[in-house]
Amino acid sequence: MKAAQKEGPERSCVVTRTVKAPEDLIRFVAGPDGALVPDLRRKLPGRGVWASLSRKTVTEAIRRKAFERSLKAKVTVPADLAETVDALMHRDALQALSMANKAGLVTAGFAKVEAQIESGRCKAVIAASDGAEDGKRKIGQAVRRASATRQGEGLKARELPVVAIFSAADLELALGRAHVIHAALAPGPATEGVLSRWRRLVRYRTDDTAASDQNDTEDTTEPAGPNAE
Repeated sequence: MKAAQKEGPERSCVVTRTVKAPEDLIRFVAGPDGALVPDLRRKLPGRGVWASLSRKTVTEAIRRKAFERSLKAKVTVPADLAETVDALMHRDALQALSMANKAGLVTAGFAKVEAQIESGRCKAVIAASDGAEDGKRKIGQAVRRASATRQGEGLKARELPVVAIFSAADLELALGRAHVIHAALAPGPATEGVLSRWRRLVRYRTDDTAASDQNDTEDTTEPAGPNAE
């Protein structure tokens, strides 16, 4: 009996040589000026080189000059490439949040967020990384109460992901309103876009140790990184 074939294209990491799906890697290409640039959307023209979704792996690829060897061309690799990837992924996630807000899927304000969590119409919670600890504690309590309520009704307990990669300034920029510390995301395609980008950034910052499929039980904390206050 033949082994089952994996569906879809696969690529290998330039450092570990591990074969993975493109979603589990970061693509890089040489730009017009010969500098290596991240291709987060995997759409830029030219030959690509792939690295695992991990800051540590990107840093190691720079140290080993693995990008240059794989492309077999003279290419300039910025020393701060790993930080650039982080910043671009952070910005991408923030833009996704802005789109979710325009789609009417974002509710801001502690009382409104708490009410949405308790109503069961909340897909994820956003808490400013530089918000007060007391507010984070109260949001955590609301999440746990909602989970307990589901269990009491005989439903499967489900942890609501708490996205904490954005600072209050980030949230103000994305949502177009001042003093945003807490927000709730309602179910919808744009919300899935936010969560997808958030998960990728968390995996990058934790050296890809986070599970790739976190739809049922997401961790409620993640490293702040250099782009979160």
